[in-house]
Amino acid sequence: MPVTVISSPKCLLHDMDPEHPEQPARLHSINDQIISSGLEFAVHFSDTKAAELSQLYRAHDPKFVDKVIAEAPKEGHRWLDDDTLMMPDSLGAAMHAAGAGVHAVDLLMKGDSSKAFCSVRPPGHHAEHAKSGGFCIFNNIAVAALHALEHYNLKKVAIIDFDVHHGNGTEDIFKDDERVLFCSSFQHPFYPFTGDKPAKDHIVNVPVPAGTKGAEYRELVMPWFDKLDAFAPELIFISAGFDAHAEDSLGHLRLVEADYEWLTLQIKAVADKHCGGKIVSMLEGGYALSALSRSVVTHIKALMT
Repeated sequence: MPVTVISSPKCLLHDMDPEHPEQPARLHSINDQIISSGLEFAVHFSDTKAAELSQLYRAHDPKFVDKVIAEAPKEGHRWLDDDTLMMPDSLGAAMHAAGAGVHAVDLLMKGDSSKAFCSVRPPGHHAEHAKSGGFCIFNNIAVAALHALEHYNLKKVAIIDFDVHHGNGTEDIFKDDERVLFCSSFQHPFYPFTGDKPAKDHIVNVPVPAGTKGAEYRELVMPWFDKLDAFAPELIFISAGFDAHAEDSLGHLRLVEADYEWLTLQIKAVADKHCGGKIVSMLEGGYALSALSRSVVTHIKALMT
């Protein structure tokens, strides 16, 4: 069964600043690489609709969600933190980015697909229960995971986050929820300067020193897969950040496409064993456009293997 690539034109309209690294060109570059690689003939494409308020409320404090919506600018800009800016089209983009994960879960649970990649922005894994941040307005992967748990009554899901930055928002939302195994690798010390303290048993953080290359990185994250196997998730989610790539100037790790292929295949093996191959992958970081698009295509091809 082909991978379904989920996106929305709304996600292209969020534009914080022409110089901001989290820019619409990220999705354009991914789309171009999918076409030039010939992958467009091997995947399915699906547009998403906006997340519903009730779906956002599962992951976030309703007062926080309502405040973001009420204060979304009709013109001009509004800063949510030092890195995260809203303009008039940002709310629509954020609602559709969160909705993509919900749509992906629905497709998988209804048997219409076994794997989905959500090519959406803004990203989500820095958005906490009651706070936006780090380019993220709502936590897309948390909204999707909680939809699976609450709407489909799943008992156990896993989230694998291999962005160069710690998924502090996802950890904040699930820190007391043992239905979710959260595994995160990230450069440390580095923004957001979290994740290095001892965590609970269902939180598996792997701080990675600057300059780490693929072989060393693979050794560091290998304990994830025994943990995943023992956990036996019913559905696996991936916070797929590609800013640990050697060409990405926003981080200082030295991964390449082959490392993302290896990661994806390791995750896929667990999914094939425990949850019928069901994987929802959500785009997070990745700001060197060529490296991002090449890595995404490598990731999707590995999901299809």
